Amino acid sequence: MTTLMIVRHHVQDYAKWRQTYDAFAPTQRAGGVIEESVYQDKDDPNEVLVLHRFADRDKADAFLASAELREAMTSAGVIGQPRIEQFEEARAGVPSA
Repeated sequence: MTTLMIVRHHVQDYAKWRQTYDAFAPTQRAGGVIEESVYQDKDDPNEVLVLHRFADRDKADAFLASAELREAMTSAGVIGQPRIEQFEEARAGVPSA
């Protein structure tokens, strides 16, 4: 069951952040990211929303815990603590809890 990781954070400079993010793509793929997309806040281009899809929750958790990710976020200029949420794909016909 796929897992969607939603990351929202503020960055010092979007252009610098994006350069680091794009260079990190091979590490993302090696860490289990199977699909990604990036959005900017309409009023603040340094407010960034990143969506990463993983094949399963274990891969998402391992990627999130990786030292490489923390180092990349620091060098990219992420300010403060990012907001990170994970959602698992809902299955049709399964009642909610």
